[in-house]
This record gives sequence, C-alpha cells and structure tokens, in this order.
Amino acid sequence: MTQRITRRPTRAVHIGKVTVGGDAPVVVQSMTNTDTVDHVGTAVQCAELARAGSELVRITVNTPEAAAAVPKIREQLDRMGVDVPLIGDFHYNGHRLLLDNPACAEALAKYRINPGNVGFGKKKDEQFAQMIELACRYRKPVRIGVNWGSLDQDLLARMMDENAKRAEPLDSIGMMRAAMVASALESAAKAEELGLPGDRIILSCKVSGVQDLIAIYRDLSAKSDYALHLGLTEAGMGSKGIVASTAAMGVLLQEGIGDTIRVSLTPEPGGKRTQEVIVAQEMLQTMGLRAFTPMVTACPGCGRTTSTFFQELAQTIQDHVRARMPQWRAEYDGAENMTLAVMGCIVNGPGESKHANIGISLPGTGEVPAAPVFEDGVKTVTLRGDNIAAEFTAIVDNYVARTYKRKNASAS
Repeated sequence: MTQRITRRPTRAVHIGKVTVGGDAPVVVQSMTNTDTVDHVGTAVQCAELARAGSELVRITVNTPEAAAAVPKIREQLDRMGVDVPLIGDFHYNGHRLLLDNPACAEALAKYRINPGNVGFGKKKDEQFAQMIELACRYRKPVRIGVNWGSLDQDLLARMMDENAKRAEPLDSIGMMRAAMVASALESAAKAEELGLPGDRIILSCKVSGVQDLIAIYRDLSAKSDYALHLGLTEAGMGSKGIVASTAAMGVLLQEGIGDTIRVSLTPEPGGKRTQEVIVAQEMLQTMGLRAFTPMVTACPGCGRTTSTFFQELAQTIQDHVRARMPQWRAEYDGAENMTLAVMGCIVNGPGESKHANIGISLPGTGEVPAAPVFEDGVKTVTLRGDNIAAEFTAIVDNYVARTYKRKNASAS
C-alpha cells in the first residue's frame, strides 16, 4: 500500500523492538483494563491485544503489589511467545514504585508520566526528577502525557496571571490549549536537562474534544520535533467513540502529525478490549498509511438487495481474512494488501468486483441466481447454489497461496 501522506519529521524513539517516530510507520497501541496484580489475567489480556495488532501495550502500575507483578507479567508473556513491549502507566507514586521495585523498572519498556499527577507543591519537581533519573538509569524512554483532566495547576495559575496582563487575552478554551502545550514542552525540557535524551521522549496532550485535540497537536507539532502519541481521551462507547476518535485523529494524521495512536474506547459490557485495536488499524489502513489485513468492500444494500445473503457473506469473509491473517503474515509477503469486494446486485457489482483483487457480484432481487467472481479484473468462475460462502472462501485462500510470495521460499 502506497503512503501518500508526508509525515512531519520527528525524532525516532526505540521501545524494545518497536520504533516510534522518525521514518517508522504509525504505531498502534492499547491498554489493559485488568487488575495488574493478577499477573496471569493481565498477561492473557496483553497477549490478546498483541495478537489483535497492538504493537505496544500499557498497564497500570499504581501499587507496590502491581509493581511486583510486572516482572511476572513479562515472564508469562515470554513463555507465551509474545514479545510485545510493556509500558508502565504511573501517577502520584511512580517515583517510589520504580525506586523500590528495580525488577519492575527493568521489565518495562517505557514509562508514562503525567506532569499533573507526578506530585504536588514542593515535591512535584523532586519526584519528577526521580522518575527521569530512573529512566536514565535503566535506559528507558518516557512518554510525558499531559491530560486536561489533571493539568498542572501551578502552571495553569501562572499562565492565567500572564494571560490577564495581555492586551488581547486568550479565552478559557485558548488558555487551556496553550497550558497543555506548555506543560508538555516545559516537562520535556526539564527531562532533557536531567539527562534524558530527546530521542527517548514521546509527548502527548489528551483531551476529549475533537477540535481541541486538533488545535493542540497542530501547535505542539509546530513547536517541537518530539515523537507524538495521539489519542482522544475518554472517547466514549460504540459508534460515538469510534466517530469522535477517527474525526480527530484522521485530520491530524492527514496533516502528517502523529507517530503512535490509541483509540480509547469504553468497551460494551462484556465486550472485547481488542475492538479499539481493530478500529485503530482500520483507521490507518483506510487512510493508506499502513496495511494490516485484507480490506473488504461491501455495498450498503438497497431495494434491489432485499436478501441478507450479501451481508452475511461480507461478514463471513471479513471474519475469515482477519482470522487467517496471522498465518498469512507469517507465511506470505504482502497478503495484508489484498482487497476484496462483496457486492449485492448488478448495478455496481461487476464494476466494483473488477476493481478488487477478488470480488463477487451476488444476484439482487429478481436477478438471475448466479454470482460471477472476478480475480484481478478477470471473471474466473460463476458460483451458484447453497454453497457460495464456502466456495468463495476457498477461492480467497487459493488466491493468497497462488499470488503472494512465500517467505523463505528461496531456501527450498
């Protein structure tokens, strides 16, 4: 898949095996919602997220018991053959947890620090310094993550005083946006003064408003070359969370802003945490930034498609390629770039099917009960009867095996 968006130049940050920023593709990450003390349950969810495509996984480290569990989680993941880098999410007591638990400090691939929650009063600078010094000691990168729900109140008060003296003071929204950018940049400058190299710093400024996020990251990107983590915090549930996240991040990514992303969805009761990973992947893939799994084009349906069969087939194919992709990725080069089309009638069916690598044009209401299949624009077969789903799935599998080069094939 060709990338057509010019990325803003940022410093490359190495997090275990993953590179964020520089010339690296945009990285997908997620976060567990298990109790970190339950090291087996947390490792299982980390593995689920990693296998779904999360290239970095963040875990909460909030108590001595959670810190003690981190090395066990890392060991459990290693036994499972899952080498996804782990990020420790620290608030309030991170300096103490890292100092008292060297095995935790070593097992984590990156630390996340919130400048507004690192400490209060006179202890704030001291505790921030302790965390940065520990990151330097263990050679770990740090994400300095500002959040509008926990903005540094001392900084905000100082900036409000300065703002009041301006001939044209900022309004409350402008003031909040400016304070968030200032918090991130001032904290990064302090970290570098303490010895943390700039290529071990990632910045983020999380808000829950779409326009706020766009404005803040445009400003942040213009004022620094640090790698940037994008995410709309508290995005919400279901379609609302998906739409809000993609509306905000899609604009920024189109402008070349952003090196790693998270879609912060609230799961449905009993829903899978992996949904946010799939949404992030689909956002990047539909924008042409990365390819993760074959994309299925399907028509929305109309009065010509009163049967639900094309919908069921589209779902079957989408589930099939997502389930097969881990194996295809291991065996073949480029299968993730494959495109498929499942169309419901003769109006756009043949044309759309010819544009895809593999397409099927199903019969609409009143049409001849036949489904032509096209491979790379050429009609290869017409399917009929009750076994179309299984036959079309087999065609997809055969196409992958026939078209994409096997990895290590030259060794045979």
